[in-house]
Amino acid sequence: MAQVQLVESVKDRVSDAEWQMRVDLAAAYRLVAHFGWDDLIFTHISARVPDAPDQFLINPYGMMFDEITASSLVKVDHHGEPVLDTPYDVNPAGFIIHSAVHEARPEVGCVMHTHTAHGVAVSAQQDGLLPISQQAMFALTGLAYHDYEGVALREDEKARLVADLGRCKQMILRNHGLLTCGRTVADAFLTMYTLESACRIQILAQSGGTALTRVPEAASTNMGQQARQATKGKGSSLAWPGLLRRLDRIDPDYRN
Repeated sequence: MAQVQLVESVKDRVSDAEWQMRVDLAAAYRLVAHFGWDDLIFTHISARVPDAPDQFLINPYGMMFDEITASSLVKVDHHGEPVLDTPYDVNPAGFIIHSAVHEARPEVGCVMHTHTAHGVAVSAQQDGLLPISQQAMFALTGLAYHDYEGVALREDEKARLVADLGRCKQMILRNHGLLTCGRTVADAFLTMYTLESACRIQILAQSGGTALTRVPEAASTNMGQQARQATKGKGSSLAWPGLLRRLDRIDPDYRN
């Protein structure tokens, strides 16, 4: 039977701040698998190392998301070189996408990219995300688009990707998938949760075969302010601890 290549604990080899970031990022990978957003080994989430901002953590290429632990995450610099010894490589397309955002957006601590069926389906629609749900309205407060250029392996695509992203925290990659970013892992994850939900709702609504009702323009103003009011100003920090509690009940070894 095939076995996961074991990785020794790095807890004593990194700072407390990096270890906490590793735990949060490993949790995000397990939660992506839990919600069914993974695509075997082929998508990626990254997190900037708090006390080494020119380095980031990303998944070991070849490991399934429900196998990833805090210690197995690969730490690389912005040239893609590993900073700690590891038996694993990094997905080259993942490096291009994530290094582009981390280099251009120093305030971003985490970047998520998915290939979910609903996300890709919406990315293939000419009109993109439609204002037909509350979830979509939250996403549309700052949503960018990037046209498909093939598998993201070319260094020169980085400039175009970050130019399209601008100051937004979420982007639809045409014919490809979804991308979100945030100050923390929690921010990026909850933003992805909303964007993915909006895409799933859209595809389900369209499958009904009847005309769709768009949110009235008058109701779409100040959605960002309404979101802050709904979460009492706590944003993603309101839901993230609950997600970790769920994960600790069902899949706690991500903390290793």
